[in-house]
Amino acid sequence: MAALSCLRRWALTVTSSVLFGSAMVAHAQTPPAASAADEADVAGSPAQIAALERARDAVVGLRVRAVREARSAETLGVERTGSGVVIDGDGLVLTIGYLVLEADRVDVRTPSGRTLPARVLAYDLATGFGLVQPLIPLGVTPAPLGRSTSTPTDEPYMIVSGGDEGGISLAQLVSQRAFSGYWEYHIEGALFTVPPRTDHSGAALFNARGELVGIGSLILSDTGAGTRRPGNLFVPIDLLKPVMAELRERGASRQSTRAWLGLNCVEAGGAVQVMRVTDESPAEEAGLAPGDRILSIDGTAVQNLESLYKRLWEGGPPEREVTLEVARGPMVSTVRVQSMDRMKHLRGARGI
Repeated sequence: MAALSCLRRWALTVTSSVLFGSAMVAHAQTPPAASAADEADVAGSPAQIAALERARDAVVGLRVRAVREARSAETLGVERTGSGVVIDGDGLVLTIGYLVLEADRVDVRTPSGRTLPARVLAYDLATGFGLVQPLIPLGVTPAPLGRSTSTPTDEPYMIVSGGDEGGISLAQLVSQRAFSGYWEYHIEGALFTVPPRTDHSGAALFNARGELVGIGSLILSDTGAGTRRPGNLFVPIDLLKPVMAELRERGASRQSTRAWLGLNCVEAGGAVQVMRVTDESPAEEAGLAPGDRILSIDGTAVQNLESLYKRLWEGGPPEREVTLEVARGPMVSTVRVQSMDRMKHLRGARGI
């Protein structure tokens, strides 16, 4: 443990003084009277190293076991590992939601090597965030929240994962834009970074001040930056702030109470094509199948995943009849689907 601590300290020092230094040379001129915040911008300064150390030490490991017969086990597995970030004085841990989806047991692994039980406080479909509340005080100083809106792409960032195999690396932000996932998910302002980290699930993305700006969600073969570079997608921290009170009070934001069909779709050849249909979902009951192309929803033409999802979510209550125009081979037909609230489809999501 001591050797690991020394290695991480070395990594932080190198990250701050050498790597951040090359990107922050413009800020290296010392003003007449520098504040503590200004000092944190000076590459390699004690203030910056201390800020990055605090950020690193706020990242914890998560080990999750899903409930028996969890519907998400087929794609996510029953045993799951990832990371989270302590964000308040009560030890509240922010992570990526799919880690704790249908969780039966959650354990938190602190930087000091303690393993403590926790419960799921929130799982939010709309943002993709999850909140975990330890049942025993962690004794971990929380990470400050930064701003992800208009995050500069010409500055370096630090990715930290937690647990015994946790690591630290430098990242470059190559793009910030809307993202539509194949699993009926859409967010604005997603952060795309390179190079890729395979331990991305719930990992923390920090700026040079040690402020949390994103939570790791995906590894991508192409970050869409024009060079086909593989990398990661981080959910922006600014999505958390408007819904934090709702997550604490009701376990999800009100935006998460919305229609769900149970489709996995991709954009192909200018159309939205079904790749997979979730078992026992509204889509399966309606007879939709892989290969189907969705042309319109409730009379509105479908141009991409975003247009499909937004029309689905904004078209009425979660449980209603949705009309799809579907092409299967040369045939076009009208399919009526009885949508539902996805949370009612899940099994045993305890603690929410």
